[in-house]
Amino acid sequence: MVLLFLPILRLAFLVSSSFGFVGSLNEEGLALLSLKRSANEYTETIFSNWDSSDINPCSWNGVGCREDKVISLRLPDKNLSGLLPPALGNLSALLHVNLRNNKLIGSLPVVFFDAMRLQSLVLSGNSLSGPISPEIGKLKYLRTLDLSQNSFNGSILLPLVRCNKLKLLILSQNSFTGSIPNGLGTHLISLQKLVLSYNRFSGSIPDDIGNLSSLEATLDLSHNAFTGSIPPSLGTLPNRVYIDLSYNNLSGLIPQIGVLLNVGPTAFIGNPFLCGPPVKISCSSRILDPNSQSLLHHLPPGSAGNPAKRRRESYKIGVFITIAASVTVTIFLIGLFISHLHKKASSCKGIQDVSGCNFKEALMIRKDFFCFAKDDMDTLSETMERNNFVPLDLQDNFDLDKLLKASAFLLGKSGNGIVYKVVLEDGQTLAVRRLGNEGSERFKEFESEVEAIGKLRHENIVSLRAYYWSLEEKLLIYDYIPNGDLATAIHVGKAGIVSFSPLSWHARLRIIKGIARGLAYLHEFSPKKYVYGDLKPSKILLGQNMEPLISDFGLGRLANKAGESQTYQAEQTMIGTPEQESSYESMTIKSPAGLSSYYQAPEASKVIKPSQKWDIYSYGVIILEILTARFPLIQIGPLGIDLVQWIQLSIEKRKPLSDILDPLLVHDLNIEEEISAVLKVALACVRKSPESRPSMRYLCDILAKLK
Repeated sequence: MVLLFLPILRLAFLVSSSFGFVGSLNEEGLALLSLKRSANEYTETIFSNWDSSDINPCSWNGVGCREDKVISLRLPDKNLSGLLPPALGNLSALLHVNLRNNKLIGSLPVVFFDAMRLQSLVLSGNSLSGPISPEIGKLKYLRTLDLSQNSFNGSILLPLVRCNKLKLLILSQNSFTGSIPNGLGTHLISLQKLVLSYNRFSGSIPDDIGNLSSLEATLDLSHNAFTGSIPPSLGTLPNRVYIDLSYNNLSGLIPQIGVLLNVGPTAFIGNPFLCGPPVKISCSSRILDPNSQSLLHHLPPGSAGNPAKRRRESYKIGVFITIAASVTVTIFLIGLFISHLHKKASSCKGIQDVSGCNFKEALMIRKDFFCFAKDDMDTLSETMERNNFVPLDLQDNFDLDKLLKASAFLLGKSGNGIVYKVVLEDGQTLAVRRLGNEGSERFKEFESEVEAIGKLRHENIVSLRAYYWSLEEKLLIYDYIPNGDLATAIHVGKAGIVSFSPLSWHARLRIIKGIARGLAYLHEFSPKKYVYGDLKPSKILLGQNMEPLISDFGLGRLANKAGESQTYQAEQTMIGTPEQESSYESMTIKSPAGLSSYYQAPEASKVIKPSQKWDIYSYGVIILEILTARFPLIQIGPLGIDLVQWIQLSIEKRKPLSDILDPLLVHDLNIEEEISAVLKVALACVRKSPESRPSMRYLCDILAKLK
């Protein structure tokens, strides 16, 4: 009997052992394994130690625990694709989820919100879609919600009013609809950042948004369909808040209250019915009958009802028209004469300048500047009409036809294409960069990249206004910036450079601050947190009032996707000798040969993927160049030393500040304290260790204190 019972015991033992082995992983580990099972693609090492034989998942990659309970799941940038499994809702102690910048698809499961202790949920940069369940309102402890850069739709804001501990709410670049509910401003009083841009939100902006007194960074409601007036209560928000209301259907007078007094016009563009400062549109013209005669809009005050004044104004207008007509006829005759001489003197001998051509003719001049034939022009026109010209700013009033008829002036040529100054018939001036003529099979990549760059709108970044793609041509259309680049302005007066007024200290400080704001926008507040990667003074253009605008952002990637070679034109000048560069202005200065690398962070030669710390190092070198008016490589006898080392050695040797600075700055003793403060900022930026360099946002705060 005993012998018969032993095999049964042995079998029972084996069965129990087998079940014990399978069931050894706890319930939370099994929930996490459902994520691995649903994944179609992922970075190879991501699940390398996710082992079902473990007792719990606390040692797994990306998993954090407290008292053997899973409290965090962090797997950003892991190329993870597939669906989000509902079983993740079984992680009852879960506090933090970060799955940003992956390839997740499908909807957000309702049971996901059963993890009611969740404090941060970051799913940005995926391909998730569908509506968000109102159950999200159960997350009473939620502090960070970032669902940006997905395809979510439906209404979400009303349920979120119940999440009254929220500090960061980022929903940009989705298809959310609905209005901002009353109560959001009174319930979410802990909000520090609110970004709703690039959605389909509508309705008016509630007054209680002004109650968000904890906002520290951004209130971005741009690129939606908000209507009505701007609530004056927005003016009571803290001065540190960056407000962006651009590209909506807002109307009426912009309130001149509090923080709204300091907001530039870019925060309101794309709202054609807004008026008053800072958009410089008179509100009186908005209330006139649209059917009334437009001349009344331009008469001087009081002249409309005074016959004598009307006669005087008519006489002045008549004289003006006569003079204008005479000048126009004269210019036309001179133009005909010059055109005749041009045709006679340069009949298919190679054109070095496209001045006097329209842009269609300029496009027919190949990169080696050969002539063109009439048949080619007709073919070009027909081809371009069959392809896409895509405006990125819906307020623009030009199209491909107007562009082709515009006057064109060659600005220069570089490894990233040919640049033209193009003047439309209405006087509007644009800069057009002509990229490569191959790579048409990569249109989708190019389209995605260029439209992302086209969404960047900041007062210190050159705006990409439109683009054109065809088999033959790839064009990028920008705002034209009139005053050349920063390199020219810094090194004014050196050999070979045209006369230019030297920069005052106050102008230099404004430029330093403006560059910082532009970079901070790219790093922190843009639809994606971008890295410029190759910043130098020749990439910083100077506007009408010498304000800095960062140019050519993303150009290398766009040229690559257009099939253009990224091999740059050989630099042939000696150290210390400036040269012309292909920029928006024909006469610019370029850092001498081979100096681009001196703007790059030390780690750039070892690390493939650029980081924001690279930009901060480049920014520090640019500040030093602005302060000293020296190139980033200084020639001392037969040897060269980079500007950063030269500054550091000068400080170690306790040289006076006057020996370091541009001589134009040393005579004003009142600015010494400010210059010293800016020099400290630059030295913090050029530290060798990337981790020890400050963020651009922090630098903006420091520089803002310098008046």
